[in-house]
Amino acid sequence: MNYKEALDFLYNRLPMYQRIGAKAFKKDLGNTIELSRITGDPHTQFKSIHIAGTNGKGSSAHAIASILQEAGYKTGLYTSPHLKSYRERIRINGEMISEDFVAGFVNNYENKILEISPSFFEITVVMAFEYFAKEKVDIAVIETGLGGRLDSTNIIQPLVSLITTIGKDHEDLLGNTLELIAFEKAGIIKEGIPVVIGEIINEPKKVIKQQAELLNARLNESNGDWEIAIDEEGLCDLIFKNTTVYESVKPDLRGEYFLKNIPPVLEVIKELNEVGFDITSNEVKNGLEKICNNTGLKGRWQQLSDVPLTICDIGHNEDGISLVVSQLQKIKYRKLHVVFGTVNDKMIENIMALLIKDAYYYFCAAKVPRALPVAELYEIATKFGLKGKQFNSVTEALQNARNNAQSDDVIFIGGSTFVVAEIENL
Repeated sequence: MNYKEALDFLYNRLPMYQRIGAKAFKKDLGNTIELSRITGDPHTQFKSIHIAGTNGKGSSAHAIASILQEAGYKTGLYTSPHLKSYRERIRINGEMISEDFVAGFVNNYENKILEISPSFFEITVVMAFEYFAKEKVDIAVIETGLGGRLDSTNIIQPLVSLITTIGKDHEDLLGNTLELIAFEKAGIIKEGIPVVIGEIINEPKKVIKQQAELLNARLNESNGDWEIAIDEEGLCDLIFKNTTVYESVKPDLRGEYFLKNIPPVLEVIKELNEVGFDITSNEVKNGLEKICNNTGLKGRWQQLSDVPLTICDIGHNEDGISLVVSQLQKIKYRKLHVVFGTVNDKMIENIMALLIKDAYYYFCAAKVPRALPVAELYEIATKFGLKGKQFNSVTEALQNARNNAQSDDVIFIGGSTFVVAEIENL
């Protein structure tokens, strides 16, 4: 198989959560463990950091990888889902995995894959681990896909774990309370390995604390000691216990929600320095300011044009949409145009209640089976007083928004990772 044929095999022969939803979710690590054994347990051959969380885990993973790259470490990065190319999921120092490696991996293990019948995610995780091992990375930053306890990535023994936030998402698989969701995320905590947590409220935090105590894992509650002072130009002073540690930092991730992720990212770097890494303050600052450039991150409060101001963001659950809406409301504009679509397994009415009422909406559905049909989306939206029209595709919706917008308007594209992924020339 060549690369295209290998991709067709991965997409069409293996169940993929991003496309079909819960049917692709495997509730044990058996397939991953078996695939890993067949490939020589590559996850044991490199150092790692493991990241879970409802929101912020992807941007935190990219930020940590960027800092490590600035410090001169050969850094693997595994994230999901991808926006444009499958190869985005697996990177070393920002460079995507080669087409040849993807094709070679599938060719080498095709018979075993057919025998074991793993999910798309399971095989991709093991492919990433083999790639990082063969390329002899100094360290790899590994983002969980869904949950943590039963996530395919959870066979690694990291140097430090990070749990960013706990919110309601994937409730059909992870549980319908924050405590149940926290239990699944806390499943990445390992015996004796420190765990950093972000801004997490009391009840789910108790669950994480209990798991950390059970496993003698030192808990680092990052947010309490850090303060971030930001000026009108977006320059940040990062203050630890009333002492400015980093001055005039301008992260290239512009989403205000990313500010919440900075303290846990900094604490992860501290933990790494305590186990022998050598990452300086200047390298941390440079890493935060070059995240997108160093790692290829896209779709996080990404500005696509100046006139009219056009922004996209992949925030898609209640907490994510709430933060996006909050930042949109701080922008001065004549009129707000919103290209919006979502998937059919979200608490859509809760999300609709958060959306800005005086915006004009261009409702659409991404080209994935999980997408909520646009007619259904439109019907729900009208119940919440949202005004707009239905369109046959993301491309058509965005083109209409651009045609209608004046220079002092704002266009926002979001609601789903898959909607953002269909923006041309992203």
